[in-house]
Amino acid sequence: MDWKEIRQKAREMLEGFCRVCPVCDGRACAGEVPGMGGIGTGSSFRANLQALEKYRVNLRTLHGASNPDTGTEIFGRRISFPILAAPLTGASYNMGGRLTEREFIGAVIKGSRQAGTIGMCGDGGDPGFFDSGLEAIAGEEGNGIAIIKPRANEAIIERMARAEKSGALAVGVDVDGAGLVVMALHGQPVGPKTEGELKELVSATGLPFIVKGVMTADEAVAAARAGAAAIVVSNHGGRILDHTPGAADVLPDIVAELKGTLTILADGGVRSGVDVLKLLALGADAVLVGRPVVWGAFGAGAEGVKFVLEKMAAELKQAMILTGCPTIKEIGPGVVAR
Repeated sequence: MDWKEIRQKAREMLEGFCRVCPVCDGRACAGEVPGMGGIGTGSSFRANLQALEKYRVNLRTLHGASNPDTGTEIFGRRISFPILAAPLTGASYNMGGRLTEREFIGAVIKGSRQAGTIGMCGDGGDPGFFDSGLEAIAGEEGNGIAIIKPRANEAIIERMARAEKSGALAVGVDVDGAGLVVMALHGQPVGPKTEGELKELVSATGLPFIVKGVMTADEAVAAARAGAAAIVVSNHGGRILDHTPGAADVLPDIVAELKGTLTILADGGVRSGVDVLKLLALGADAVLVGRPVVWGAFGAGAEGVKFVLEKMAAELKQAMILTGCPTIKEIGPGVVAR
């Protein structure tokens, strides 16, 4: 099994929903929501990649970092590298249905565990999607994080309780899903959250609580005030609102406000280990990966997901060698130049 074979199989399995383009930049799939594209013109999807592209990496080879340690810790659990599988749902209406939701999310959670990291499960228009994710987490000894759509608080609290029973490591709400088209199409009401509503959710669970979909410093501060253990700087893969900036554009301002006070995760446009390095250099504690994980799952199941994550981890390690970073904590702003 190699990357070319995985991509080719994924292209066949995702036919009509994702072209698995040589350069995954959202141009061919603009407006394909439901599907794998970005909303509207696709500019928010492309902004994630363009934001990362603005940064260059400072090559350094006069140092002793010949065998960097890519390991890190998140929510008290040691992982082999700071790359997590993002919450992904909708195998039927976003990905073509050649894998069931349970097969798909099972591959994501299992492949992530086998790679030495953590996979996330998501929520969607069909309540069975979330159930499938919890089953997958329970089947992998709780090695997963459950992310819930911004439903009414009562509905979220009920789902968080089930996530706790599954053994999930953490729970969260992707607040950027407030205007998600597919939720509306399936009659599942979602909406924005006030700081008070977030506080209620934080107090309703004993697990670390994640606010996913933060794109401004003021909302990052509000999430911290509400007691969130972590935020994810994310524009929902460009699938929610047209013409937003990319995650790497807004990450530095958020880091300047909150670094060291809570865990800062980031996603959007991550296609390689060098992309991971850039986001870490900009202040993220770990990075979420989406579309490449989909290709891995559809191309070769759990083994494909493991392959994708380990490939990115190997690229990250090589980039650390060539930028003089012996550990993840020593990846700082000096690694990149804009």
